[in-house]
Amino acid sequence: MNETSTTPTLAPDIAALQERRRLTFDLDVDICVVGAGLAGLTVALDCARLGASVAVLEGRHVGWGASGHQLGTVMPGFSLPLGDLIERVGVENTRALWRLSKEGAEYIRAYATEELMPGIGFSEGVLEVSNVDAGDRLISRLQMLSEDIDPEVEGWQVDRVREQLKTDRYFDGVYYPKAFQIDGRKYLFGLATLARRAGARIFEDTPVVSIDSSGVRKRIVTPSARLRAGHIVLAGNVHLGATARRLSATLLPVWRYAGVTAPLGERLAEAIAFKGSVVDSDGIDHFRVVGGDRLMWVSPETTWAARPQRFAGAIQRRIRTIFPKLRAVEIAQMWGGAVGQTVHGMPQIGELRKGLWVASGFGWQGLNTSAIAGLLIARSILWGDERWRLFSPFELVWAGGPTGRVAGYAVGVWRRGRSAAAGALARHRERVRIQDRLREGRIAEANRQAGERSSPRRSRSAVVRSGQPRPAEPQRNEVEGT
Repeated sequence: MNETSTTPTLAPDIAALQERRRLTFDLDVDICVVGAGLAGLTVALDCARLGASVAVLEGRHVGWGASGHQLGTVMPGFSLPLGDLIERVGVENTRALWRLSKEGAEYIRAYATEELMPGIGFSEGVLEVSNVDAGDRLISRLQMLSEDIDPEVEGWQVDRVREQLKTDRYFDGVYYPKAFQIDGRKYLFGLATLARRAGARIFEDTPVVSIDSSGVRKRIVTPSARLRAGHIVLAGNVHLGATARRLSATLLPVWRYAGVTAPLGERLAEAIAFKGSVVDSDGIDHFRVVGGDRLMWVSPETTWAARPQRFAGAIQRRIRTIFPKLRAVEIAQMWGGAVGQTVHGMPQIGELRKGLWVASGFGWQGLNTSAIAGLLIARSILWGDERWRLFSPFELVWAGGPTGRVAGYAVGVWRRGRSAAAGALARHRERVRIQDRLREGRIAEANRQAGERSSPRRSRSAVVRSGQPRPAEPQRNEVEGT
């Protein structure tokens, strides 16, 4: 990524992104990318930097979907839990996939600088907290991570977690010191600008009507033009629709809505001292401090679209539940978007057939995994890099259509209910342990005080009764007359 140091800043080009350019003429390129989200723009940037001619077709505009509406947390890993990933592909392949996830994060770190993307708001550190007192599981997970996967992670015990987050809702945690957060929307627009400067051509308001992927030169039809390309990359996620219905049917659309509070002043610092992102290991909470005294928080997920403002109340209640010190908060802004969630929980990255590529299904780990997809596809097309085959075990699996949405919603409700019940039980057990320790302390103190009252002198009769011999009387010295 040495080229990043010589790339000029983006400020003059962000305004230019607002001037949407449609494809109105026939075009012939090396690579056509369908979808101008995080994955599509990463493919376009890397391919253009490596000398290929690239066209990006976006049905609406850059940043309209989930890629332009995420919290900006960048951390290693995938939506599939680490233990399940090891069970599925083994330790060696899990280690290789984890390295790729870190490579994706470092790719973002290389570009997400104030010099390249002014106002990116870079800050480091992500804390994954547990909803239950799971000390044994935490130790086991840390051993698995530090010995087999990632030696940089740290375990935080409950006292340290609660020093940073003033709530009894969270117990132990795993801290990722090399994870970070950025302004996700500025990063997306920054990618678009860098891709354009590298030579990629981005066409907005240009939906794809049909794709013919047979032959050496693939054909793409849009409402006002035709395009030919040697490679097509489908990076439209759940929004591919009729263009690639079989592919989009493998993704469960999941909406999540985020809100930012009005300024909270000093009371925010009294409740939250941690400056990075916080994620709940149950997938319920995800929040961080922004702008010094505002809180950005994500709502529970749903498999149906709705107006973002409908979820403002849910976010308010959740904040008050977790941090009672904040009392009632005002939600100043709401937004949201749909991501594609695969049945197996891993992204879909690879070559479907000769010259036809897919990059989708990133779930809630979209920043680092979309960067991985862009890197692997670009470098496979132009360099022959075959590491995308690490994702081959995760086939395209039908997500169930409308029935899958209902099931997905039910699973989400059940998971939240299970998390709430487990958390309540954990807090109850903690209170019982505290009461037991206090009671034991009172009993010990009472015994100590009773012992002090009876210990100064023991009566002579008590000594006699004890069966011990009476101490001898001192002999009188007759010579001295004493």
